[in-house]
Amino acid sequence: MKQAPSTWQIDPTSLRLFIAVCEEGSITRASEREFIASSAISKRIADLEATIATPLLLRTQRGVTPTAAGNALLSHARQLMRSLEKLHAELGEYAEGVRGNVRILANVSSMVEFLPEELASFLLANPHIRVDLEERVSSEIVRGVAEGAAELGICRSFIASPGLQLLPYRTDHLAVIVNAQHPLAGKPSLSFEDTLEHDQLGLASNASINTLMQRIAAERGRELRYRIHVSTFDGAFRLIQAGLALAVLPKEAVGRYSEMYGLHVIPLTDAWARREQVICVRDAATLSLPASRLLEHLISRATATASCTAT
Repeated sequence: MKQAPSTWQIDPTSLRLFIAVCEEGSITRASEREFIASSAISKRIADLEATIATPLLLRTQRGVTPTAAGNALLSHARQLMRSLEKLHAELGEYAEGVRGNVRILANVSSMVEFLPEELASFLLANPHIRVDLEERVSSEIVRGVAEGAAELGICRSFIASPGLQLLPYRTDHLAVIVNAQHPLAGKPSLSFEDTLEHDQLGLASNASINTLMQRIAAERGRELRYRIHVSTFDGAFRLIQAGLALAVLPKEAVGRYSEMYGLHVIPLTDAWARREQVICVRDAATLSLPASRLLEHLISRATATASCTAT
C-alpha cells in the first residue's frame, strides 16, 4: 500500500475549500459559496487525497460526506484556518485596525430580544470586521461550536455542553402571550399549570423550550396541547392575534410588538420561567482577535444593561 509522505505542504486555499465542501455537503454549493469553479475544487481535493494517499470524501448522487480521515482533516483544518485568521487579524491591526470574520450561532430569542442592536453597535465601532450570524436551536449551537463551525454561540444555560466554556450573558423571563379575547387575558399572572387547559402554539418543534415544557407537564401528569408550531416570533404573534392559541414566550421578545398585535403579556410565576442565556466558546483564550473583540463587546453591553436594570 502506498504510504503518505511524512511531511507535506499545507495549502490554506485547499483547506478552506475542503471545509466549504464538508459544510455544504456538495462541491457545487461550495463552488457557489467560494466563487470558484466546481472543477477547480474537485482538482484541489483530488490533489489532497493523492498527497495523503487516503480518500477524504464519500461521493454519492445526493452529495458528499467526509470519510473518517476527512473528519480528522476537517477538525484540524478549521483550527488551522482560525489560527491563520487570528495571525492575519493581529498583524493587520498594526496598520489598519482589526480585520477578519467572526461566525456566530444564536438562538431565536437572542435574535429577537437584543442581538441585532448589539451587533450593529459592534460593527459600527469595528468597520473592518465581518460577522456571519446564523440562527439555530440551542442544541445545534452547542454542537456547532464544539465542532468548530462557529467561534461563538448564544444558547440556553441548561443545554449539555461538554468541553465548552460557558460565559454568563443575559437573563429573560417567560410569559403567557394571548390576545384580548382569550379567557386568560385579564389575569395579572399565571402558573404554567394554568395554561394546560388551553391550546398552545410552539416555536420550531426542536426548540429547547418545547422540550422543557413537555417535561414539566409530564411531571404533573398532564399533556401539552400543541395546536401548531411556527418557526418565527412574527408568525407566532400573528397566530396569537388571530386567536389560534396561546404561547409561552420570553416577555422581552414581545416588547414593542404587544401593542402592534394587540397582545396581552402575562408573567409566569414558576421559578423556571427565569432563564439564563450564555455565550459558549471552545476556549476564550484562543479566540481569533475579531472574535475576542466581539465577545468582549457582548459581555460589556450585557453588564451595562444589567446595571441599568438593577438601578
